[in-house]
Amino acid sequence: MSPVVAVAVPADLRALFFPDDALSGLGEPRVAADGADLGAPEVLAELAGPADVLVTSWPCAAVTGAVLAASPSLRLVAHTGASVKPYVGLDAFERGVRVTQAGAAMARAVGEQAVALTLALLHRVHRFDSALRSGTPWTQAKVAPPRHELAGSAVGVVGASRTGRAYIELVRSLGGVVTVADPYLSASEAASLGVRVAGLDDVLRGSRVLALHAPVLPETRRMIGARELALLPDGALLVNTARAALVDGDALLAELRSGRLDAAIDVFDEQPLPVGHPLRSLPNVLLTPHEAGGTVEARARGGRLVAAEIGRFLGGEPLQHEVTSDQLARLG
Repeated sequence: MSPVVAVAVPADLRALFFPDDALSGLGEPRVAADGADLGAPEVLAELAGPADVLVTSWPCAAVTGAVLAASPSLRLVAHTGASVKPYVGLDAFERGVRVTQAGAAMARAVGEQAVALTLALLHRVHRFDSALRSGTPWTQAKVAPPRHELAGSAVGVVGASRTGRAYIELVRSLGGVVTVADPYLSASEAASLGVRVAGLDDVLRGSRVLALHAPVLPETRRMIGARELALLPDGALLVNTARAALVDGDALLAELRSGRLDAAIDVFDEQPLPVGHPLRSLPNVLLTPHEAGGTVEARARGGRLVAAEIGRFLGGEPLQHEVTSDQLARLG
């Protein structure tokens, strides 16, 4: 009997992740009905019930408890996004279910958006746009803090992750001078990336732009607090396309309200970001709704990656993007 692959991805996202029958080599996938509430455990359990492999996306309920109990044949969860923490329980690993994810497919898209945000901040595009949209007179709208080019600017990167490396490559190609804070980046890797490695405090003190690309782990949660933000030079720029939990949100809001720093933020402690949130009204803040990895190309790459991982799994080959139970336990 052929393995059953259940695809818990809404139709609109399925069209992006799996265009041109990307799953066609995996038999007849069992797909979610249009409009199905995949966030409801009972709906996901019904879809996953006979499956050997379950493909998930962010509207899904977690594969734990009742969902897991209803899926006795399940052997692999393949997530189309990066962070699997909200979608898989440790009980799945205890039962021998393996997990893989498509974060690598998003690195270029996130890196590009982080560069776009960096350039916008350096040129104060967000301030000009805010002034003109709010009806500020032309001559006053021209007033902004000093603007800079990326070439020659000191750029600090926290975390030489996949997205961090994509960002570094692009920033360096435009002449940015990059220093990285990452205790796991070796001297040889730093040399190949063309970056200098330093401690976090040194990176903060010397950065015109600070870009966050670290994972959320116990040691990185709220790593950028009031003390760290105070180390940034006046007029410095913060770009966060990684995770909100890396930053003390209250401390950042206080700095932004003072006008000392500008920031571009794609990730938030509370999502959706409330309509009345103070970040929405600050002229020195550029906001995007957690969409840095959402390009057409990244989605299609993610689908191909997931399909390839499923093919490897069913063929008895090693997975290339597996998440282990130890890794899950450490994720924030």
